[in-house]
Amino acid sequence: MVKVKICGITNEDDALQAVDAGADALGFVFYNLSPRCITFEAAERIIRKLPPFVSAVGVFVNNPATFIASAVERSGIGIVQLHGDESPAFCAGLRHKVVKAFRVRDITSLEAIRAFPVSGYLLDAYVPGTYGGTGLTFNWETARMAKQYGPIILAGGLKPSNVLRAVETVEPYGIDVSSGVESAPGKKDHAKVAELIRCAKGF
Repeated sequence: MVKVKICGITNEDDALQAVDAGADALGFVFYNLSPRCITFEAAERIIRKLPPFVSAVGVFVNNPATFIASAVERSGIGIVQLHGDESPAFCAGLRHKVVKAFRVRDITSLEAIRAFPVSGYLLDAYVPGTYGGTGLTFNWETARMAKQYGPIILAGGLKPSNVLRAVETVEPYGIDVSSGVESAPGKKDHAKVAELIRCAKGF
């Protein structure tokens, strides 16, 4: 069964509702240019309330290793998700479980994946000047081809109306959804969250 991560969590109510609806992981964005950015302290207060077996993921963009280590220690996240221009060597040097994001233009975007020694690969739509969270989809057949490199997490434009087709097409390890289940940036629509998870896990 596909794993579901609800990303861009900014408050306890949204976090616990997503868990009740069946989310396997929650994402906390530590990128200060994102409208979903959260402080270490606020994330820690939410993560402390999560039940066991729900993963807390920190999202970073071009941060130094010391910043990431501080986020892990102060917030309680267990997985590091990198959305910037981090190198394979940088990823290998972290002492945490790492998911590396790649913005996909076409099949040539997959060539870099094999160089990264990480636990999973998140594939998102390529939009110039952005590091994710655009709400745009890309060619899912490309994502399907990427599975040869390891666990694939599909992102980009997923919402209740298309998530079943996405999961059927790619059969990914997991999906990552943020704007597709929001009423406003950083505020989740609980009905959309529940419907998306129901559709994704019903495949």
